[in-house]
Amino acid sequence: MPRPVKTRWIYGDFETRYFKPRGRRMAELEEIGLEADELEALRLADLEELYQNDAAEKMGVSRQTFGNILKRARKKIVDALIGGKAIRMYPPAGGQRQCHRCGRPWAETIRGPAAEECPECSRQQPVYSHGKGRGGRMR
Repeated sequence: MPRPVKTRWIYGDFETRYFKPRGRRMAELEEIGLEADELEALRLADLEELYQNDAAEKMGVSRQTFGNILKRARKKIVDALIGGKAIRMYPPAGGQRQCHRCGRPWAETIRGPAAEECPECSRQQPVYSHGKGRGGRMR
């Protein structure tokens, strides 16, 4: 049985739903689906030019998972460009949210219970642990 898919954080606001070759009707075209996490990986790696480690941290996945998502997305884009296919961009399954503290919008790729904390704010909060000595200390 495969592992459940981990939630991926999506920060881009993708309004366009289709991209197609000019001069051809949609009914004539084969369609390729580009998931929200694939589009976000392309945005972070190619548009914002982040290193894969940094982009993976922003999405909340491992570097290896980010690389796999990016490879899958690039293969789909090249297939569409070379084969003259339409690209359908799927919105995030979890819906769009906005942080009450910092105002930053985000979305999640998994349907289900919504995350209660902003992925940015929750990372900026100090984490306390009990180490040697008395009381807790910030790590």
